[in-house]
Amino acid sequence: MRSALRLFFVFFLLVISAALARAGTIAGVDGMTSTVMQQGQSSFSGLGVRVRLRSAQLVEGFELMPAVEYWRNSSTVETFGIRTSRRDATLGVDARYSFRTGGWHPYVGGGFGLHFITNEVNAPSLGLRHASDSVMKGGLAALAGTSFVLTSRLDNFIELKYHHLPGYSQFKVNWGLAWGL
Repeated sequence: MRSALRLFFVFFLLVISAALARAGTIAGVDGMTSTVMQQGQSSFSGLGVRVRLRSAQLVEGFELMPAVEYWRNSSTVETFGIRTSRRDATLGVDARYSFRTGGWHPYVGGGFGLHFITNEVNAPSLGLRHASDSVMKGGLAALAGTSFVLTSRLDNFIELKYHHLPGYSQFKVNWGLAWGL
C-alpha cells in the first residue's frame, strides 16, 4: 500500500508538471546548492534543480517552478562502531512572484513538496545491525530571495526556504545560477 501511494504521488507531481509546461513557456532552469538545517540535526549540504515556467495568462512576474531537491547526511563514531545516515529526495512545485527593480530582482513565494525521507543506522556493538526506516511526507514551503543579473541570460540567486514537515522541518539557504531561455 505504501509503495502504491508513493507511485500515485510521483505520478501526480509529474502530471501537474506536464500540465504546467503545456500551459506556459519554459523561462529558464535553475541549479542550486543548499545549506540545510533540519530539525534536530546540524547543517549539511544539498543539491537541487528546478524549471521556471511562465504563462501569458498569469500576472507578469509570476512563475511556477517544479523542482527536485536532494540531500544526504551521514555520521560515524568509530570508537563505538556506529554509522548513521539520513537522506531526503523531494519532488515539489513552488510559485513565486518577482519584483522588477533595476539589476536585482527580489521575490517571494510558496509551494508544496513531497519528501521521501530515509533513516539508517548500523551499530553492531550495540546489537543493532543495519536498521532503516523510510517515511513519505508532504509539506508546505515558503521562500524569499533575490536574483542578481550577471549577463543577459545568466543570473545569480540567493534565497531562504522553509519546509514545514512535522518532526522533519527544514530551513535552507539556497545559492545558485539561473539560466534564462
